[in-house]
Amino acid sequence: MAKYNNLIFVCTGNTCRSPMAETIYKSLDRESDINVSSRGLVVLFREPINPKAEIVLRKHDLEISNHISKGLKESDINDNTLILTMTKTHKAKIMESYPNAKHVYTIKEFTGEEGDVVDPYGGSLVEYEECYIELARLVKKTIYKINEENEKESL
Repeated sequence: MAKYNNLIFVCTGNTCRSPMAETIYKSLDRESDINVSSRGLVVLFREPINPKAEIVLRKHDLEISNHISKGLKESDINDNTLILTMTKTHKAKIMESYPNAKHVYTIKEFTGEEGDVVDPYGGSLVEYEECYIELARLVKKTIYKINEENEKESL
């Protein structure tokens, strides 16, 4: 059986980085049966994706329709859930608040890099574009690594 059947990208409010990562992942990996979603750690009320994030996704021919922010819940997580956060702070909060979360990494840590994915919130379109480019690169590396790990599990 595959090591991961559930992948959740997590950021602060689920209006920018995590939905962008989710959308990029789904556009690149159409074959696997991994359930890919995104969540936020601080979702006080339901809101759509950040307009600048949406503009950047559209610029890259990616569509995110009807995205409404959702908070991470215990019921989202099972033993085969991989949680990729944007920052070390997000990771620490999840490990503290969700004891059943077994596979929690920052997206950079998972792909062998260091640091956090900078939040473009409140920034210019250029900053959102830079965030998109970084996420696209990290998501590609994530797909390769998950495929590698899932192949090893099935041997």
